[in-house]
Amino acid sequence: MTLIHTTPLEEWIRGKISHISGMNAYKSGNAHSFSREQGPLTRALLESYQLVKLRDTIRLARSNSSFYRDRLAEFPPEKIKSLRDLQSLPFTTADDIRESPMRFVCCSQDEIRRIVTLESSGTTGLPKRIFFTADDQELTKDFFHHALGVVAKPGDKVLVLLPGERPGSVGELFADGALRMDVTPVAHGFVQDPEEALGVMEREKIDTLLGTPVQVLALASYEAPGENKFRTHVKNVILNTDHAPKAVTKRIQQKWSCRVFNHYAMTEMGLGGGLECEAFDGYHMREADLLFEVVDPVTGETLPDGEEGEVVFTTLTRQAMPLIRYRTGDFGRLIPEPCPCGTVLKRMGRVKDRLTGKVVLAGGGFISMSVLDEVLFSIPGVVNLRAVISSASQGDALSVQVQATAWSASTTVELVRNALLAIPVVAQKIRDGMLVVQPVEVDFSASVWRPAKRCIQDIRIGSGRK
Repeated sequence: MTLIHTTPLEEWIRGKISHISGMNAYKSGNAHSFSREQGPLTRALLESYQLVKLRDTIRLARSNSSFYRDRLAEFPPEKIKSLRDLQSLPFTTADDIRESPMRFVCCSQDEIRRIVTLESSGTTGLPKRIFFTADDQELTKDFFHHALGVVAKPGDKVLVLLPGERPGSVGELFADGALRMDVTPVAHGFVQDPEEALGVMEREKIDTLLGTPVQVLALASYEAPGENKFRTHVKNVILNTDHAPKAVTKRIQQKWSCRVFNHYAMTEMGLGGGLECEAFDGYHMREADLLFEVVDPVTGETLPDGEEGEVVFTTLTRQAMPLIRYRTGDFGRLIPEPCPCGTVLKRMGRVKDRLTGKVVLAGGGFISMSVLDEVLFSIPGVVNLRAVISSASQGDALSVQVQATAWSASTTVELVRNALLAIPVVAQKIRDGMLVVQPVEVDFSASVWRPAKRCIQDIRIGSGRK
């Protein structure tokens, strides 16, 4: 039986809480409280800390953010007696940020060190702008430092397949965190030429990869089965920035016989939210900096652990742009059962879809990106895909384009079409005369598609979702 170590995120969070609680106890002269805070991490201790930081965040937002000054006018921090009282506060949405991002800022312009602009995939066309101070970015570096301890060990080399050329970019923040645990980061950026990237992996003796699921898959799939031109030594992979289909994880593991960890994050969270442990059964959340809920996407009611709904988070330590009850649009659940690693930290089940990922078809029923992902990424050689739903003379038309490796050219088109026709809802809609599957398009070019938010594009007349 393999020994599963407790995630090091627990000790990191215990240290953060003990340091802050200890300093407060020292200032108040309560030495007994200070010594008690140095004990093992418990849910009671963690939630007590979260309550204090939640009140601090509400106080900061009401005082410095014109958006929250109005939104939380009737919710002074003193009204928050327990974490359950968070449910009484209004939500914050992506549209709120798009419409007036500067109204969220709680610091002076001089204190802002990084602004990230996120282009919209919705109908408004307005981007989201997310602001960070130097202290906010330090929180991210600290998280990456300790989260990497789940995966790698001192002396390892990690290839960073994320943008890192700008100060404060995700790749640069991760590289700083890696150096703190004596792991050598090798900056690369997004993969365009798989052969060139594999050459770097071989030459630098890379142990660990950090990248988006489809980019890492493109590297793992570049060589035909049984071919081993590149002498790589991959032991660990961290999949980041996008939902990772199980089919993608399986193919990466098959190629390199490595461990594959999934990291859940978004820019609004500060680029770090949760990471799987050695049990590979859900993300352990960054609970000293973020407070998570799962709510009914229609009613907004907070759901009990175990039930699936929309993931919502509240920042607890951010200074430039605190967010209170921010609706992520991700579909997930908090796992009630304890993790095999023994931690007291909460786990979130793997996020595999967005609320907008399900497209309702003519005549009822729906198809989702997660279904297409699992079906099509199971096909050897397929490394990325795009899907479009358009209007047909009777019902809908489904168009799919995939990117595939050159060695799979003789089989890909037929395998992809057969896989689409085997999806139950697709087969039923075809029988009903309500859906047409267009000829499959395949891109066999060597240049890897640039990473983009993957979703089913709905361009039907009157859909409003382009």
